[in-house]
Amino acid sequence: MSRPTPTRAVIFDLDGTLVDSMPLVLRAFAHALLPHCGEMTPEEITAELGGPPDRLLRKLIADESKVPEAMQRLMDYDLANWRLIQPFAGMHGLLDHLRDARLLLGLWTGRERESTGLILQEHGIAPKLDAWVCGDDLPTHKPHPGGLEEALRQLAVTREQALFVGDADVDVLAGAACGVRTLLICHDRVIDPAVQAKAWRTVNTPAEAYVLVQAELTAL
Repeated sequence: MSRPTPTRAVIFDLDGTLVDSMPLVLRAFAHALLPHCGEMTPEEITAELGGPPDRLLRKLIADESKVPEAMQRLMDYDLANWRLIQPFAGMHGLLDHLRDARLLLGLWTGRERESTGLILQEHGIAPKLDAWVCGDDLPTHKPHPGGLEEALRQLAVTREQALFVGDADVDVLAGAACGVRTLLICHDRVIDPAVQAKAWRTVNTPAEAYVLVQAELTAL
């Protein structure tokens, strides 16, 4: 029987996976959409997440001419509040442990590069990453696997040598399309069985994901 391909790299999503930003993300979109769509529930906004923010706004705002105004409201809200974003407990310990085990670390996020860089630098994450791909780096967006393929290229690893960790259905769908094992963090959501079937594993919280990744990839 052939031996499994050793894992050489772990690629992470950012929002909801490494940093606890989703409450702020949802409030920012609600603020941006309020004049154009009225009050929207977090569930309604979450269902449309994935890719750069202007794509979500275009899907939800009927009048295309109002999208730039909504985008400005979103950016202003983010700029005023981004420092409220904090890493999940245990995140730094996991990244340090994986680096000590000589695993390569990557990031693939739908967030644009400017705010991604601010968050990564603010919390000392950037120096721990060997590659990062953002939502405005490529013309394709999750669930298209192009960003994941670019992360693999930057890390110089094959799809069989990588593990992807994310918290959205589009992460699982992108991982499956790319042939990369994907660990899904559910955050108490009910997951579509068709999506769950494509995930390598599912857990409820980032803390559970960190324990599983560390146990699977650095066990002696």
